[in-house]
Amino acid sequence: MEPVKINPSKTAFVAIDLQKGILGFPTLPHSPQEVVKNAKALADDLRAKGGFIVWVRVAMAKDGKDRLDIPCDSPMTMKSLPADWSEISPDLGVQPGDHIVTKKQWGAFYGTDLELQLRRRGLDTIILGGIATCFGVESTARAAYERGFRQIFAQDAMSCLSAEGHEHALTRVFPRMGHVRNVAEILSALK
Repeated sequence: MEPVKINPSKTAFVAIDLQKGILGFPTLPHSPQEVVKNAKALADDLRAKGGFIVWVRVAMAKDGKDRLDIPCDSPMTMKSLPADWSEISPDLGVQPGDHIVTKKQWGAFYGTDLELQLRRRGLDTIILGGIATCFGVESTARAAYERGFRQIFAQDAMSCLSAEGHEHALTRVFPRMGHVRNVAEILSALK
């Protein structure tokens, strides 16, 4: 693979669902702690170089009436959630200039201001990470691709509920929409 060049002033790091409630689930192949550590490194470096940081979280109304409720074979059950379930992890070091997106389903574009915030800043590149690779990250990636954004997938700043789900997205889906790189390679490309 050839090295990727990234212009920080045209780039956003979009981190999906690195919130207290989701970071409590076991993930593979990277632990939630490893994902948070790598996401923080990306955010800190890109922010220092003039990039835009977006923390995406999923949150539902207390009565649950804004949740998707579509019949399926394997529904995700979300019963009563702790009050801080949707809070972004404090270990990420969210800063005042960062943007928080609250979504109601897997993808970060539908029904949010994400595209508006990226376009108004003249950004054309997204570095994507988060949990879970084959749910929120992949849904967001597909929507970003359809909107014409250049994408870099931070393979070790994301993880899934299974190693197979993570690997499938990294080898079958993401290479058709952008560049899959590890955090060290991305940090090296942020010049």
